[in-house]
Amino acid sequence: MNSHSKIILWQESLKLAFSLIFYPRGKRGFLKFVPRNAKLLDIGCGNNSPLKIKSQRPDIFYVGLDVGDYNQKINPNIYADQYKIVSPGVFAEEIVKFSGKFDAVISSHNIEHCYDQENVLCAMLSSVKDNGVLYLSFPSEESVYFPKRRNTLNFYDDPSHARPVNYQKVLKIITNNNFRIDFCIKRYRPFFLWFLGLIFEPFARVLNRNMPFAITGAFYGFETIIWASRKR
Repeated sequence: MNSHSKIILWQESLKLAFSLIFYPRGKRGFLKFVPRNAKLLDIGCGNNSPLKIKSQRPDIFYVGLDVGDYNQKINPNIYADQYKIVSPGVFAEEIVKFSGKFDAVISSHNIEHCYDQENVLCAMLSSVKDNGVLYLSFPSEESVYFPKRRNTLNFYDDPSHARPVNYQKVLKIITNNNFRIDFCIKRYRPFFLWFLGLIFEPFARVLNRNMPFAITGAFYGFETIIWASRKR
């Protein structure tokens, strides 16, 4: 392992510890409750997601699916048990092929990039086994009114965002597909990070960028988070 890879792994270890303590309902917190040796599908697995998930849970059989190699600082094939890149036009159809095969499904900031959001959501729900679990996160609807920042605070800061996701519609689709909502929050603002965000917001405003470790996002409540489980 070269020095660059070691630095990235060290950084991810720090982020993991921080997330589990201060952002417990995020993706890393969700992984704590995924059963051992589970088969997991990561839909939209950019930003080093294979590395993050497998370094936290090496027991998991990890399958990553995306439409491109987005911000993968280390080759994802090193960590993923399966890693597949598909065309955006057949994204939902590729997910449907996994129907009923996974103990856990994660979709972290993926659905807002999809034009056919309802079909993609229904496809990912179909891939969850009975008693399986789902993690879904996306920018809150209110983010369309947030200040614009260089590293994305307003929904439209990211030109790859297709359209805002309707929170109530998503909840209805999930429950109509025989899922129970275990946790949901439209704007996730854990107190400690929210408080830090309050302190550092003047600096963030002057610098025109978000503070690290989700501090600014927590202050504004940028992220919608849903945990759900499929009924038997």
